Amino acid sequence: MDALNEGEIPLSPATVQHFDSCLGCLACVSTCPSGVQYDKLIAATRPQVERHHPRTPIERLYRQLIFSVFPYPQRLRVLLAPLFVYQKLGLQKLIRATGWLKRLSPHLAAMESNLPELSLDAFSDSWPEVIPAQGEKRYRVGMILGCVQRLFFPDVNRATVNVLTANGCEVVIPKNQGCCAALPHHQGQEEQGKTLARQTIDAFAGIDVDAVIINAAGCGHTLKEYGHILSDDPNYRDKAVKFASLVKDAQEFLYQVGLTAKLSPVADKPLTLVYQDACHLLHGQKISLQPRQLLRQIPGVQLREPVDASLCCGSAGVYNLLQPEVAEELGRQKVENLCNTGAELIVSPNPGCTLQISKHLQQQGKEISIVHPMELLDRSIKGVQVESS
Repeated sequence: MDALNEGEIPLSPATVQHFDSCLGCLACVSTCPSGVQYDKLIAATRPQVERHHPRTPIERLYRQLIFSVFPYPQRLRVLLAPLFVYQKLGLQKLIRATGWLKRLSPHLAAMESNLPELSLDAFSDSWPEVIPAQGEKRYRVGMILGCVQRLFFPDVNRATVNVLTANGCEVVIPKNQGCCAALPHHQGQEEQGKTLARQTIDAFAGIDVDAVIINAAGCGHTLKEYGHILSDDPNYRDKAVKFASLVKDAQEFLYQVGLTAKLSPVADKPLTLVYQDACHLLHGQKISLQPRQLLRQIPGVQLREPVDASLCCGSAGVYNLLQPEVAEELGRQKVENLCNTGAELIVSPNPGCTLQISKHLQQQGKEISIVHPMELLDRSIKGVQVESS
């Protein structure tokens, strides 16, 4: 990577293939005994690939579709409208049963196979800008809704707000927020990433908060990197550093400030859980203990650990859309490892991981539910039981 960035070796098809096949899971950052910041090296190399490597017309079209639609919630909603009808008419089951789409295009088949069950909630944002704390106000926090999270998993955002307010937080949700830049940034779309980062900073400008909360692991890592992403922008450099210093993963923040809301059992008997470490939370943000400690505070919960807990599930942003074969192998192995624990429920802190794991649970015929940690905490606060295997 260093030699490429310094121009000492050429950007050949072999090197491009190497970087295209890299998950960007950042396990190398955790593993390296010398503390090399591989995440920043990867972030510097991938834009070089995108600028200088000639891709085929089909590759360019497919990537353009991803980066022109997925980071923009309103555009993605337009795409989801016909897909909602496609699901409700039963066409999804028919297409998947025939295997026709995979023969036509493995990449489009990979995209379709990760499509979750859509609900009408995906087509509207009905959040008030300020949601008051329950009881005594302890903190005032901003919250980022995300792109995939707000459209595919709106219940996770609702649960996050419920947990924050129940623990004395006033929650501010700026209306004009969009993509945090994680998706394009992780794939070398440098200028697009910078533009989206600036827009996020502007969306939260003038809002006095103690922290900016994010409940998606990949987004959180990028948000905390804003100071690096915009380091060469004199107008945003300082603002980016200040903003990044406020960013906290929801689990990280709640562990730091402590839970004050009473937690109740979420099952009428002891419930065994397995926590899925999202790569950008574990390797990128060094957050692993905090989620487990929060979950252990729920009465009756027992945590089990999978083999190779740090193994990537294969989602890795849009990696499972760009490199479906490798992603399939990783997804199968991850689900086997999680299910082999004998846990009744899987807890996943990242929407991409949840989509990937849910897909492979279904493919393997495993009847086990998967929830976000905030959903489980929300149910514990409300005294609502969860469905488990």
